[in-house]
Amino acid sequence: MRFTSVTSSDGVTEQFFTLGEIPGVLWTPEDARGTRPLILLGHGGGQHKTAPGTVSQARRLAAEGFAVVAIDAPNHGDRPKDEEFGRIAAEMRAGMAAGENPGALVAGMHGYLAGQAVADWRTVLTAVQRLDQVGVGPVGYCGMSMGCGLGIPLIVAEPRIRAAVLGLLGVHGLAEDAARITVPVRFLVQWDDQLVPRDQSLALFDALASAQKTLHANPGKHGDVPSFEVDGSVRFFARHLG
Repeated sequence: MRFTSVTSSDGVTEQFFTLGEIPGVLWTPEDARGTRPLILLGHGGGQHKTAPGTVSQARRLAAEGFAVVAIDAPNHGDRPKDEEFGRIAAEMRAGMAAGENPGALVAGMHGYLAGQAVADWRTVLTAVQRLDQVGVGPVGYCGMSMGCGLGIPLIVAEPRIRAAVLGLLGVHGLAEDAARITVPVRFLVQWDDQLVPRDQSLALFDALASAQKTLHANPGKHGDVPSFEVDGSVRFFARHLG
């Protein structure tokens, strides 16, 4: 892991890094030492590791004592774009414009990215836990929309993840993996989501096998998640990760 820049402000240290070909950012409390809970923060489709919502949530969690890491998903941010991704993205946009089922189109894109994304996250998790200011403590995952689509197979594959905040996505392509998730989950739904039909979101929540899962539904469209949900997520992770 090679750190390329370090800055601190408002009690939070932000460190950009590369790990092989994976670009990422680590946020920790300023002058942090010793083991602490770690949150893996997955961004949405078409976004990247420093999208405003990702940075805001990361800094909020770090201010509460967590370590937080975000990476660019394959074919996003500072990662190179491959030809097959471009083809799938063009087909997805064309299908949506033609009124095809958005859930199935998005599931195809997520399925293409998931294998590499899961491998990347597991590599980064191992490297970050070797740092003195993080250590081998409890791990959580937070991801909405594409962050949920790539996060569900990650949670299935990664036993170190003990709690998750997910949502803004439907069940297409995820039912089998969701049925293998047993960690506590906080699941967010936007009741008027123009991209994810409500019944598909509820079906994904229903498919989760977690004994401890809560559904949090708010009015508004896909990107209108209210800010108080971030506060709720902080409390959720504090409760389940300690």
